[in-house]
Amino acid sequence: MKLPTPLTSVLTKTSAVLLACGLIFSVTAQAQSKWPDKTVRMIVPAPPGSAPDGQVRLVGQKLSEMWGQTVIIENVVGAAGNIGTDRVAKAAPDGYTFLYNTIGPIAVNPTLMAGKMPYDVDKDLIPVSLATKTPNFITVHPSVPANNMQELIALAKKEPNKIRYGTAGPGTTQHLTGELLNLVAGIKMTSIPYKSSAQMTTDGLGGQIEVLIHNTPVLLPHIRANTIRAIGITSFARSPAQPEVPTVIEQGIKDFEITAWFGFMAPAGTPKAIVDQLSKNVAAVLATPDVNKRISDTATEVIGSTPAFYAAFIKSETAKWKEVIIKAKMTPD
Repeated sequence: MKLPTPLTSVLTKTSAVLLACGLIFSVTAQAQSKWPDKTVRMIVPAPPGSAPDGQVRLVGQKLSEMWGQTVIIENVVGAAGNIGTDRVAKAAPDGYTFLYNTIGPIAVNPTLMAGKMPYDVDKDLIPVSLATKTPNFITVHPSVPANNMQELIALAKKEPNKIRYGTAGPGTTQHLTGELLNLVAGIKMTSIPYKSSAQMTTDGLGGQIEVLIHNTPVLLPHIRANTIRAIGITSFARSPAQPEVPTVIEQGIKDFEITAWFGFMAPAGTPKAIVDQLSKNVAAVLATPDVNKRISDTATEVIGSTPAFYAAFIKSETAKWKEVIIKAKMTPD
């Protein structure tokens, strides 16, 4: 049976539209399958020589070899990580600009700096992969009469506000660790803000502050050289890199797990195919024996997650630190 002319015309036009859409989708998919075909930028909101900087340079080098494309690492510091993070949040979502984020600008600053954030984590960024989790060592200068967490707490209770610890900025894991310890142990240590973690570390080693809290990669060499005494690590379990240092949890402070975590994020709108491919590529790089060992040797946990896992992790960490910030009455100053 022959269809009436008007309906035939409609079907013909519909077929043409569907064919055109199919061609568009095919071209888009083909373009994404060739990704990346030019230089990729990785922005890290931390200074050169820091733990996240070292990690992203190692992973970036391997990704460059895998892709056959240049990977540029850019250190964009300032405003507790917000400047570098905002640059990615406002970048074109074309798969050529990514963030190697730190915990602060993603899970801490939205509460600590509420009303002053230049971006919205949920709306402007897409999780790609949780790469690593790095705990802190809690250390004391050799002149401080404390060999474990309980002795430090007893000392702080005996002399309120006299024990000082350094922070490399508001909302950093040093700040979070010190204030959470004050909160759960019922003590009053005084936070001393520094313009850089390098200056903070120098003063901690020199005894200008009694307590030095920092990421494990930074303090491991000093602990092994016996220039500073480690009394606790903020991971859930002891680190194979320094197994004689007990966790804070096993010393009687329940649920005291704090890690500086790092991962890849993309500007909102970045094609899912590219996000998924980067996630898989990062996981593959982190699983290679040489990369895994180099990172693990710094008492850092290597992960390499899916985007969905990272999204759920960020949500959990944001809720956790929101509660601590409010209870401890932490401020960005």
